[in-house]
Amino acid sequence: MLDPRVTKLAELLCTHSVRLTPDDRVLVHAFDVPEEAVAEVVRVIQSKGAQAMVRLESGLIRRQIMHGLTEGTVKTIAAIEKYEMEQMTAYIALRGTPNPLENAEVSSENMRLWGKEYTQPVVFGVRVPKTKWVALRWPNPVMAFASGMSSQAFEDFYFRVCTLDYKKMEEACKPLADLMNRTDRVEIKGPGTDFSFSIKDIGAVPCTGEANIPDGECFSAPVRDSVNGTVQFNTSSLYEGTEFVNIRYVIKNGRIEEASAGGNSEKLNKILDTDEGARYFGEFAIGFNPYVMHPMKDTLFDEKIAGSFHFTPGNAYDPPGGNGNKSAIHWDTVLIQRPEYGGGEIWFDGKLIRKDGLFVLPELEALNPDRLV
Repeated sequence: MLDPRVTKLAELLCTHSVRLTPDDRVLVHAFDVPEEAVAEVVRVIQSKGAQAMVRLESGLIRRQIMHGLTEGTVKTIAAIEKYEMEQMTAYIALRGTPNPLENAEVSSENMRLWGKEYTQPVVFGVRVPKTKWVALRWPNPVMAFASGMSSQAFEDFYFRVCTLDYKKMEEACKPLADLMNRTDRVEIKGPGTDFSFSIKDIGAVPCTGEANIPDGECFSAPVRDSVNGTVQFNTSSLYEGTEFVNIRYVIKNGRIEEASAGGNSEKLNKILDTDEGARYFGEFAIGFNPYVMHPMKDTLFDEKIAGSFHFTPGNAYDPPGGNGNKSAIHWDTVLIQRPEYGGGEIWFDGKLIRKDGLFVLPELEALNPDRLV
């Protein structure tokens, strides 16, 4: 019998996230997700009167494609999928690949080729700016292991965090978005971290279940050349099949001039040399999901951690919330500022807004975990 929590999640995706109408054409893009779950998402799409199309893929097969990738191959794939995406009004990504390190041995050259010829034109060129879209992981034992939970406990956690009361979060986030829209200077301080930048006139976008599940952030972007200082991240980050720890950036006039990550510093710098925009930042976001408290090496979850922020080298979203930076990469890297992770402060225009992971302004306190749960 189908788990009723799957139906609840499918309803959330179709009604709250992409807000389907009978005029919509929806692509369901599923990687290694149980067929019954994909079928239930399709059923719910059809119940809204929308058209459902499905693309089923395998992480193992994608890995082989990436190993033998040629410029001709990726251009053909991109042309087909760009055309497909241009026919859609909505996109639902269900990502269940069980091994997040599946592409660990794929060459950096092939990863850059994929980013340039596929990610930039298909994802950033069509899917993100021209469709209603939402992306989510599908629970599996590897995610449970990374979270330090049994499979059953993680599954319970997964459905609880993914189907929380996003309407309540949406209301609580409005004052933060308004404040960010009025803010010029941002200063962030903590262990090994002291940097500042401007978000003046960039705009802020509250994210409360529309594009990512789970959700819980409000993002903007720095004025491209305004960032100065040092940031030391305290969570691991998986990118291009490699785990990076202790990522540290020294930034001058917006550009990452020094980058290190222990034994993976060389690979880190190769990624940042993908193109001119990769050493500039395309996103700054504050996370506040009350159920996501600790990192699990999965960006969709980690970037929403309560008491965190993420700072993103690479491509920016379109305005509002974007600064015009273009790149084939977009790497959300997370720093947690709660006391057990070393603490830290965020200041807007000289006023302290969050200390040790908790919002201190009265109008923002509804975003603290004890109020959102």
